[in-house]
Amino acid sequence: MTEPSKVIHVRNVGHEISENDLLQLFQPFGVITKLVMLRAKNQALLQMQDVPSAINALQFYTGSQPSIRGRNVYVQFSSHQELTTMDQNTQGRGDEPNRILLVTIHHMLYPITVEVLHQVFSPHGFVEKIVTFQKSAGFQALIQYQSRQCAVQARTSLQGRNIYDGCCELDIQFSNLDELQVNYNNDRSRDFTNPNLPSEQKGKSSQQPAYGDVVGYPPQMPNAAAIAAAFGGGLPPGISGTNDRCTVLASNLNPDRIDEDKLFNLFSLYGNIVRIKLLRNKPDHALVQMGDGFQSELAVHFLKGAMLFGKRLEVNFSKHPNITQGADTHEYMNSNLNRFNRNAAKNYRYCCSPTKMIHLSTLPQYITEEEIGSLLEEHGTIVNTKLFEMNGKNQALVLFETEEEATEALVCKHAASLAGSIIRISFSQLQSI
Repeated sequence: MTEPSKVIHVRNVGHEISENDLLQLFQPFGVITKLVMLRAKNQALLQMQDVPSAINALQFYTGSQPSIRGRNVYVQFSSHQELTTMDQNTQGRGDEPNRILLVTIHHMLYPITVEVLHQVFSPHGFVEKIVTFQKSAGFQALIQYQSRQCAVQARTSLQGRNIYDGCCELDIQFSNLDELQVNYNNDRSRDFTNPNLPSEQKGKSSQQPAYGDVVGYPPQMPNAAAIAAAFGGGLPPGISGTNDRCTVLASNLNPDRIDEDKLFNLFSLYGNIVRIKLLRNKPDHALVQMGDGFQSELAVHFLKGAMLFGKRLEVNFSKHPNITQGADTHEYMNSNLNRFNRNAAKNYRYCCSPTKMIHLSTLPQYITEEEIGSLLEEHGTIVNTKLFEMNGKNQALVLFETEEEATEALVCKHAASLAGSIIRISFSQLQSI
């Protein structure tokens, strides 16, 4: 057993596991000051603020096997007592600068083509060749610059950045190849020094739609296959990704306790809400129109059978393609409470069925666990509460005795105002605090 250290070594970190997944695993135990993903080795190094926090985390996970996205990860103290910037470099194939870059793209929510990569990398110098391919580590590309200096500059500027908001993160290393071999000019490979190469498949256009300014600008492309990348390349079991019906029918509601805003708070966990209509002739029924068919499929999959206000929810696809706007509909299309306008990939990754644990964020700067308890205790028995800080912002985990109590707290208190802050609540997949 290595002597205790504030640096934790995590093994079996598959390419589908993100930095946020690891942060969520260790946040309850204290402030995390550094995180290095060693993608080439399927490992990570994570530094807690102090040794006692790291000891608490390891003691907890010795008795409870940590698992992320169905994959067991293994934790131990690192032989490092402190992470330095040098440790960041161990993830590369080698740090010998080269004019060819090996680029791995994590959380690929939108399709990435040669054109997109050229748009991202060409501001740093003349790009001669690009080759893309799919490997076990995920979607990768080799990008050859005219000079080594341009490649170094591109790596320095772009490493760790997202191509689109909240997704398609660039992990850039120097390749050990001397020259790229390109045989075809199409959407998977391109030799910009030789425009006369064949496109491989005759009669097929290799032109891709332009996506506008790429870095930091998400295109409007509800592509279910691409969204699957947010789930590590494969959709959750039971999700087809092919549904095109946007409207769902929620039934067996408690008509005395439910309203449109409470339904919004619950269904917005799985996608953006366009509008909601409570059926006056069937007061225990409501129609919910989601942003697209993929989002409505997530809602049906994760909410079917959930308990809320003493009733077991029934959630199915509606025969109505959309909800007609009217006096009895509530509009949410332009609501800034819709969760998927920003960081869509991250929100998809956190989709799950209701759990006993809720996660609170955007909390006021000065808040106590007692105040959080006072806000939520009317909804059920609180087993445990943990207040912690992440990136200088207060967050909390609250564990209820049952999933139904946690669900009620979420639907009643998400978007509530607390000391001037609009709080945000979602389900946490952590088993305990």
